[in-house]
Formats: sequence, structure tokens, C-alpha cells
Amino acid sequence: MKSILLFFLFCFSNLIAQSKVTVNGLVKDNTEQIIVGAAVSFLTHTNLKFHAFTDAQGKFSIVIPSGEVKIDVENIGYTKESLQFEIKKDTLLFFTLRKSELELKEVIINNDKKPITIGIGGKLSFSPQKLSNVPSLSGTPDIVKLLQLTPGVQNSGDANGYLYVRGGDPGHNLMLYADAPVYGMSHLLGVFPFYNADHVTEVQFDRNNLNSKYGGRLSSTVYVLPYQVAPKEFSVQGNLGLLSSQLTFSLPMGKKTGLYISGRKTYIDEIVGTLLKSDSKEGEKENDDFGYGFFDSNLTFVTEISKSHILTIDAFVSGDKFEAIDSKSSLNANLKWSNQVISPAWTYLINEKTTLRNSFYFTRYENVLSMNQADIQMKISSNIKDIGYTGSIQYALKNVPVESGFEFAFHDLVPQKIEADNLSVIVNDINSSGVHANKIAFFTSLKPKFSDKLGAEFGLRLNYYAADSKAVSYLDYEPRIMLNYLLKHDLSFFASYTRQNQYINLITASTVGIPTDFWIAASDGIPRQSSNNYSVGCNKIISRQISTCLNGYFRSMNNLIEYPYGLTQFNETTTLENDILIGNGEAYGLEWMLKKDNGKFNGWISYTLSWSTRQFDELNNGETFYSKYDRRHNLAIVGTYNFNEKWNVGLTQLFSSGNRFTMPDSWYFVNNTPVREFGSYNNAQMPNYIRTDVSVNYSFLKTQKKESILNFSIFNTFNISNPIYVIQRVTVNGKKISVDTDEKKMYSILPSVSWRFKF
Repeated sequence: MKSILLFFLFCFSNLIAQSKVTVNGLVKDNTEQIIVGAAVSFLTHTNLKFHAFTDAQGKFSIVIPSGEVKIDVENIGYTKESLQFEIKKDTLLFFTLRKSELELKEVIINNDKKPITIGIGGKLSFSPQKLSNVPSLSGTPDIVKLLQLTPGVQNSGDANGYLYVRGGDPGHNLMLYADAPVYGMSHLLGVFPFYNADHVTEVQFDRNNLNSKYGGRLSSTVYVLPYQVAPKEFSVQGNLGLLSSQLTFSLPMGKKTGLYISGRKTYIDEIVGTLLKSDSKEGEKENDDFGYGFFDSNLTFVTEISKSHILTIDAFVSGDKFEAIDSKSSLNANLKWSNQVISPAWTYLINEKTTLRNSFYFTRYENVLSMNQADIQMKISSNIKDIGYTGSIQYALKNVPVESGFEFAFHDLVPQKIEADNLSVIVNDINSSGVHANKIAFFTSLKPKFSDKLGAEFGLRLNYYAADSKAVSYLDYEPRIMLNYLLKHDLSFFASYTRQNQYINLITASTVGIPTDFWIAASDGIPRQSSNNYSVGCNKIISRQISTCLNGYFRSMNNLIEYPYGLTQFNETTTLENDILIGNGEAYGLEWMLKKDNGKFNGWISYTLSWSTRQFDELNNGETFYSKYDRRHNLAIVGTYNFNEKWNVGLTQLFSSGNRFTMPDSWYFVNNTPVREFGSYNNAQMPNYIRTDVSVNYSFLKTQKKESILNFSIFNTFNISNPIYVIQRVTVNGKKISVDTDEKKMYSILPSVSWRFKF
């Protein structure tokens, strides 16, 4: 610990940069509205280039060498502003960009915008609205599916809405909506986008977890940012489609106060039922009935109390209901799941260098499965509730940007509550009382520049976790280190190391996207998970329009969880602590991305070569085996092309290796009963996943304030079969025995039509 303290003291010393200055700035438009995501570029007298982007408050901060500098500020739909002067000391700048209908028209024709911004160290960000031309079944951007088209994120296949990042499990990703964690992460089968993209301004994705402000997960952080600026005028935008529709209202309530309200709902349950039955036998369709529906709504309230005080309140609720009836077996199954999130935040701009932010949140996720068959009734429910607070302060110390803060979270979990009537076994409800846990974290991060070419990002997070009912506690420290070296103005290299700990873990009980999974807390018999992550890479700007990045990573994971019993067990002695298996894992691979911005054609190519292994003493005779989502190759090609002002097309091409599963090596008979004999764990592999999606958009009208676009999309254009699971059937006909393998797919080719509008 002493060495770590000395290391950070060194980073704060005066030796960091004697000839550096800090430039802070604020960017607004000519209506005094803050501009989020504006690009600010700096060109020094020595021809060194530096770049920054405005944050949710329209602010930017960057450290550059002192001397003569040229500054360009630009954003889509605004005229570019330039400034050139000599900077001798720390400086505060204010920029006002003017809207230009002419420039906006040129931007639309040439598609002069960056759909995805690649950062150093495995970071990227994007605005969902800028990716509206990427094919989507619903006709609106799907944030989770878009992330699956980027390096390091595995294609989860059909009927699955989870993220699998760098060999991790689906519960290893921190999903944040306006500072609040979200535990239910998909609508049924991953068909519908989980987030309403019209209510989201930016998505930030960090697959290295470099920011010490965020913790509690092993793999990645996904930060979904709603509106942060009050609307200046009333507007309505939305999307009407065959499967679902959505609306977003922008309601000004004064010069500096406003409200955003969004709603979304499905209304054609029969279509979903048809999809679910598409692979059933003809005779079964008459006896089966499926029903599904969902809704979600978002609310954002923004008020600028004064020039220094901004208050935002974000809320998000969603509800899903799925029902399946099988007349042959007299089975009626009903599954409901829901999310509730509310997050008020107060931002205090103390001065041009210092910002204080206080954020509170409440989040809840629940799922309830009810099943009735003959005289047997059973209900299995699970829920998790969090109450939390995060306070952080951003400031500059010796020209070094610093962010420090404190986080508290109270977790209330009921992993599984089982209620059953007329069941012949005793159901153990030891988990019905729930688990309560507290987590406290202190964090700090700083971004020093040692020279014009060498920069760094250092962070330290200190966690204390305690589960009161189990008398278990942990005190963990998590270093975050990244070094970045600028070899030339268009070529940079980086290396990073991070350590993560996870105290709340997801148990996956379904092989497809049926949300019967549940969350558990680290407690007696269930240790917290941890990982060490190493990454190296480089970013290269090939031309004004083309850039590329190449990353390599290695991850070791400890105390991973495997739950081999499906939904639940029914006996007198079962407990989660006894049923869960604890093991270790490793993941490593290479990631590559080639990206083109601006011009009529835009898009990117993403490729990941990866390995992911697990080792559990109770599985595979204790020998190492490939994890379920060990997909060796993962390729995504995304492109959009603008023919003219009216017409544009989009294409997405996916290829990935199939995921792993366990298949019997042989069959034999005992008393005329077929018995399976298994070999190694996850010894089989699904077929390669191949899918092509296309979209065509026709714009009746598209300006800054008004929009009317007809979208036609085809999902799985070439009707390629991509099975989601495999079953084996044994047929005995006299002395002849046959074993047939059936591949069950979710859906085939799916066309859709939708209308996007704004006025």
C-alpha cells in the first residue's frame, strides 16, 4: 500500500508538466442551449494535434503545451468556429455555434458525421440517432445489438439479448442508465430494443473498465445517457412499426426548465406468437397458444436553477408479460418481469475548473414465473432492489485533470422464492428471507501528461462490502493504469492493467432469452468474483475519413459461478450455496476495427479472434474446458450509403463461430431404457452463425426540426438457419435403434416496415 501511495504522490508532483496549460471551455448554440458531443481540436505551433469532446454539461477540459495554438470547434448542423492565439497560462474559453440550415443539408447529403468515436484503451461512444440507418428489426436503433457489432463483444445469436464481452459471462457487465444500475437487461428473446433510442443522447462503452468511478463488474461498463439539456421548444418524435411503436415528447417549461417523456409498447402479440411457433410441428400449433406484450416509458426533468446549479431527474420503467398454454399437457405458464429506475442528480459548477456532482438512485428488478398443470400450482419469483448514492468532484491539480468521489449502495435481494401447492416434494425456501448487503467505495483518477507524447490515466478504487445476514465482508483495492504514447500525430500506442471485483452475480437459468435468471449476493459459501485484465493496442488515423485500431487482451478470472440445475431444484436439502459450483477462467484474444466516416459511404468492419476457458473441480474431471460462449471468430461488417437526399441503404453482415454445449458421446441401453454417456464438458459446437440484414430508407422530409422517413428492413435476408439449441431423440423400432439430432431455430427471414417522424 505504501508503494501505491508513493506512486500517486509522484503523479501529483510538479515534475509532470512544467510547460503545460489547462484549457477549459463551454460550448453553446446561439439559443443558449448546451451542445453535447461537440468536437474541439487543437493544433499547436509544433504541429501536434489534441482532441476533446464536450460532456453532458457542454464542457471540455484538456491539457496542452503552452504557446501558439489553433482551436476548431464543430458539431453537426452548426457552422465551425475557429480561434488562434498564444496560450501562456490556464485558460477558460466560451464558444457559441450558430445553426445553419445550409450546412445541415450538406451534412445530410454527405453523411458528414462520425457514427462511432473510438477512444484510447478500448473505449468507444456513439449517439443512437446517428446510427438510425443501421438495419434493425424494429426500425429503430438497438443499443445492445449495436454494441455486439463492435470489437470484443460476442454475437449472442438469436433469442438472446445479453452482452458477452471479452470472454466474460452475461452478468459481468455494468449497465448504467443515468448513474443507476439496471438489472433486467432485455425484452423477450432480444427481439425488441431494450432502450428507447429516442430518449438517449449518447452511449459510452468501456470494455477495459478504466474509469475508477465505476466498479462492481468484471467485464465492461455501458453508460446510457438520457437528455441533459432542457428543451427550448415543443417537439414530438417517434416510430410506428409492425411490432411496436414509440413516442417522445419534448416539453419546455420555461427558459431553463423542461421535460422529456417517452413511451413504447407492442400491440401485435399474434406476430410474436407466430415467431415462437415457427419451428413447431403442424399438429402442435392447434394446441399451443402464446401471448406476449411489453411497455416501457422514460421521463427526464431538467432545470437550470442558476448558471452554477443544474438539477436532473431521470426515471425509467418497463414491464413484460409472456404466456404459454399447452392444451395437450394442460400446462399454463405465465412469466412477468419488470424494471423501475429513478435517479435525481445535482450538478454544481463551482468554477471553471471544478465541478461537483451528486447522484442518487433507486433501482428494482423482479421476475415472477407462475405455472399451473392439472392440480399443481407453482410460483417462482426473484427480485433485487438497490438504493445508492454517488458523489464526485472534478478539478485540476497542477494542470492534471482529477476526479475523486464516494459511492454507497444498499442491496436487497431475494434470489429465489418458491411457492408450490400439491407438489409431492418439500420445497426449501431458505432463500425466501432474502439477503441484505452494503457496499462502500472511494475512488480517484487522474490523467497526467509527462511529455508531448506520453500521457497516462491512473485510478484507484477502494471497496468495502458486507452481507449482514451471512456475516461476510471484503475489503478490496482496484488499481486502474493506462499509458498512452503518441509516436506520430496519427499513430498512438497504449498499455493498460485493471483489477475488478464483483459482489452481485447473475445466475443464468435459461439457454434462450427467457428472463428466468436471478441475481445473488456474495455471502457465506458464495465468494466474490475477481479478475485481472491486461490490454495493449494502437490507434491509427489512415486518412481524414479512415481510421483503425488493434487491441490484444488477456484476462484471468477467479471464483466464477456455474449453476448446473436449470431453473431450480426441489428437494429437502438443496440450497444455493450447496448447488453453485465455483471455478476459475481465462480469456484472451485480438480485436480489430476499421472505420470510415464522412462521405456518401460510412461504416466499419469489426473482427475478434478470441479464446475463453473455464476450470471447475466438479466438471470435466477438473480439467479445463471451453466456456459456453467461446466463439473463436466474430466478424461484423456494417455499412450505410446515401444515394441522394431521399434514398439511403444500410447493410449488416454477421459471421461468428457457434457457441459450445455438451452432447452425449454415445448411447447404451439398460433394461431397454436408453442411457446417455457424456464425454468432456462443452464438447460440441453449434453451427456457425451467419446473418445478413438490409434496410432501405426514404426521406419525405428531413431538416433540423422536422423529419419523415419510411424504413423497410429485412432481418436474415438470405433465410439462413441459425439454431438456438439442439436436442436428440432416440427411436427404437424393434432391434433397430436410431438417434436423430434436431436443430431448433428461432425465426427465419423477417421483413418489417416502420415510419420515423419528428415535428
